[in-house]
Amino acid sequence: MMPFPVKWACAVAIILAGGCSPLLGQPGQVPQYDAAAVERGKASFVAACGFCHGANARGGESGPDLLRSVVVLDDEGGKELGEFLRMGRPGSGMPAFAQIHPEQILEIATFLHSQITAAAYRRTYKVLDILVGDARAGQAFFNGVGGCHECHSIQGNLKGVGAKYEPEVLQGKIVMPRATRPPGAAATADPPIAVTVSWPSREIVKGTLVRVTDFHITLRDASGIRRTFARNADVPKVELIDPLQAHIDLLGKYTDKDIHDLTAYLASVK
Repeated sequence: MMPFPVKWACAVAIILAGGCSPLLGQPGQVPQYDAAAVERGKASFVAACGFCHGANARGGESGPDLLRSVVVLDDEGGKELGEFLRMGRPGSGMPAFAQIHPEQILEIATFLHSQITAAAYRRTYKVLDILVGDARAGQAFFNGVGGCHECHSIQGNLKGVGAKYEPEVLQGKIVMPRATRPPGAAATADPPIAVTVSWPSREIVKGTLVRVTDFHITLRDASGIRRTFARNADVPKVELIDPLQAHIDLLGKYTDKDIHDLTAYLASVK
């Protein structure tokens, strides 16, 4: 099987982690993947996608980390990803193309899903020491440039947080404010994202976000009904309000020291 041209690398890597990977095992168990299919997928991924996204799919010179991509995690049977592939995003350097060998798509998807599962369950990873930061520096960050004190209080909603969570969990909440999940896992209890959908006719629908892509928006309205609307560019207009946005904005600003110091500080709050 011949690899994709390099010019397709970024586009293909973003869209090829759909829900049709060869899985072994039963629902509810840790997903298991056919080792041969994973190796073939890895070889195809490195040849086609590694240029932008790195050999392990965790990000490269110009492409993002695919293991944390919402597109990769939420695709259902390749439908949304297929639409994304056919349309492309030329303005962002992603060309539109229609001819990709189904077998190669499946193998790359298998590799990506196996990487996501390995990261989610960390079966072979042992944490040796999380508390390596300076608690005083973490307190200064919390009350200073981090801006954490604007929404949180050690005497209020974070009272006793160091006794409630293990240091590893605390650090995970810092670096993954909206938890990722392996394919097929249930949704988390993260605060819901509020969404407002509005049309030029002035019709407005509000609710909590279920899923959003370039082509559809799905929400649950106030009565609990799940509703999906097609999108065409900016019609309808979609406005999202994420209660965790301040956390997400910090991800591009943290240094390793900030993360370690903040973890040490929060772990000390008993």
